[in-house]
Amino acid sequence: MTVEQYGESDTLTQPVPSPTTQRYEEARAAAHRAMTSVTLVPDSLPVTDPERLAYRGFKFGAAFFGWLIMLSMIVLLTAVVTGAGAGASYVLDYTKSDARQQAGAAAITSAAVVVLVLSLAFYIGGYVAGRLARFDGARQGFGVWMISLLLVVAAAGAGAFLNSQYDLLGRVHRPDVPLTNDSLLTGGLITAAAVLMLPLLAALLGGKNGQRYHDKIDALLD
Repeated sequence: MTVEQYGESDTLTQPVPSPTTQRYEEARAAAHRAMTSVTLVPDSLPVTDPERLAYRGFKFGAAFFGWLIMLSMIVLLTAVVTGAGAGASYVLDYTKSDARQQAGAAAITSAAVVVLVLSLAFYIGGYVAGRLARFDGARQGFGVWMISLLLVVAAAGAGAFLNSQYDLLGRVHRPDVPLTNDSLLTGGLITAAAVLMLPLLAALLGGKNGQRYHDKIDALLD
């Protein structure tokens, strides 16, 4: 029995893929490459809530009530400092004549006490404003300082107008201080700069610290 050969094995050719199959394989390879290069995005992305943004910014109500607290603290701290100063003068037997003999030291001490009282009062007022507004505590502290500045400017303008009409300063009895005019001018400018800037910094710091309370709560809720 003979087996009939239909062709040589070495002459057989490999099947040629069709164009449809080739396009399918290319698309499959491209899809695989795309899937392997995907970056996973976490679900907890920070979402900006429009309603939350509405509560941000400067709040006049918070700044106003902080300003009221600041005024009350000035009165309270002034009373405490006055009482402490009177008690210290009585114990140390420090009289007005001693103050006149040491006018420079007395003036520096008085200026330092004024700046300290104002800084503490503005810090507390800024803190209260920052707690009330919850957001943007530094802006609320700046609002406390700005309200005070505007009122001081308005009062100074009114005082200047009244002085031009009735010569109020001419009626004020000014004590003789053994200091030169240059010393008084230099000390006045330094004190004015300190009174202007240090309470501002204290109000900003108080506002930021007042906001930290709410920041801690938000961090726990997130």
